[in-house]
Amino acid sequence: MALEVGNIVEGVVTGITNFGAFVTLPGGQTGLVHISEVADAYVKDIKDYLKENDNIKVKVISLDKNGKIGLSIRQVTSNGPRRRGGRDTRQPNMSFEDRLAKFLKESDERQSDLKRSTDEKRGGRGSSRRSVDSVKTR
Repeated sequence: MALEVGNIVEGVVTGITNFGAFVTLPGGQTGLVHISEVADAYVKDIKDYLKENDNIKVKVISLDKNGKIGLSIRQVTSNGPRRRGGRDTRQPNMSFEDRLAKFLKESDERQSDLKRSTDEKRGGRGSSRRSVDSVKTR
């Protein structure tokens, strides 16, 4: 089967990485669904949406001369996939203020996770300052 950009085909998830999922298409070709093309909502962990051996419908969004195939799940349907466990990730009835508040909360959580990770790599918060303070008081 010759693939063309815009085709919607069924495939099987054969591998999951932190940046996306590899899907085997009819004819044995393999394409990649980038994490940004999994759902309309922010996807923190792709394993919340997909697992290996899932049968999924994907849209071919790019074909390059090196044979790489770009795929999208979210473009197949306007609703996108649901999070595992049946929870719908979309909340169309939320007001702008509610969506903004949710965004700010998630953003703050991501920022604090990043700051915590950075502090751990530096050896913790203020560890060098404590040793300097203890020397001054002696």
